Amino acid sequence: MKQHPAFLSLAFTLLLIGCASPALRGSDWVVYQGGSGPGQGQHIVFVSGDEEYRSEEALPALANILATRHGFKCTVLFPVNPQTGLIDPVCQTNIPGLHLLKEADMMVMFLRFRELPDDQMVHLVDFVNSGKPILGIRTSTHAFSYDRNKQSPYARYDWRDKEWPGGFGQQVLGETWINHHGDHNKESTRGVINPRFQDHPILRGVSDVWGPTDVYGVVNLPANAKVLLFGQVLTGMQPSDPPLAGKKNEPMMPLFWIRDFRGATGNVSQIITTTFGSAVDFQSEDFRRLLVNSCFWALGLQEKIPARANVDFVRPYDPTYFGFGKFKPGLKPSHYAQ
Repeated sequence: MKQHPAFLSLAFTLLLIGCASPALRGSDWVVYQGGSGPGQGQHIVFVSGDEEYRSEEALPALANILATRHGFKCTVLFPVNPQTGLIDPVCQTNIPGLHLLKEADMMVMFLRFRELPDDQMVHLVDFVNSGKPILGIRTSTHAFSYDRNKQSPYARYDWRDKEWPGGFGQQVLGETWINHHGDHNKESTRGVINPRFQDHPILRGVSDVWGPTDVYGVVNLPANAKVLLFGQVLTGMQPSDPPLAGKKNEPMMPLFWIRDFRGATGNVSQIITTTFGSAVDFQSEDFRRLLVNSCFWALGLQEKIPARANVDFVRPYDPTYFGFGKFKPGLKPSHYAQ
């Protein structure tokens, strides 16, 4: 039987996409309602999706802290395999619930090489142009990679884009993927406070940021970026290891910065970016405090940032070490429910 060309085109598209979008289900995401606290009335949407650094474990823990300890309503979205309903970081083409960004006051993202269908991506792009704040973590500098649908109107978000150089990462967050500056899985990272901004509200109560992930290369920061922390490369994988001597630390790479971004609609957003961060890095109390403080600051609550914000985990936190193919199988988003 001869197939209609339109049918063949649709079938080919679905084949390329790999995991097509299912009908939306509230069970595909998790909501921490929050309670009393300075964040009451503010809604933060967390968008996870990476194959390597366990964002699907780290972001629910951070969201639960912000909700339970500080009163923010927090919604966490996951990469979900539509065939199984399970969290699947390898599924690069489905993050249900992005329409919830319409009602969000802030987005926290931890993505890597996603290629979302246009009907999902449009919500994220609208948020980018809304003037609302964005916090991007680690691989979010290379959040998008368009290999299946290069004709998408959002293909310019690709980390390799030439017409919008560096795509979303460079244009919005301030940098795209460059390289592993520290030796991956051999040289850990200490965050060193930039003395120029040591009194910035985001750094309140922050003094000791360390984690086993390596420093990323950062070479194209925009002129309006303010670097709050530099990444010091250590000789090994323990917090007691000394700094590496030589060019890798002369100078140190930016590790955490803030900047303004003017979107396509003319709205200006507060952007916070860190190239640090894996699920195991979230064991650093001061790294969690840095991120909690960032949410306060971005949402205009800087005067309410505590001298030492409570960032104790709400649930037991035993993160999976970073690496490909190491995510915990068989989990639904409801596993992370409050």
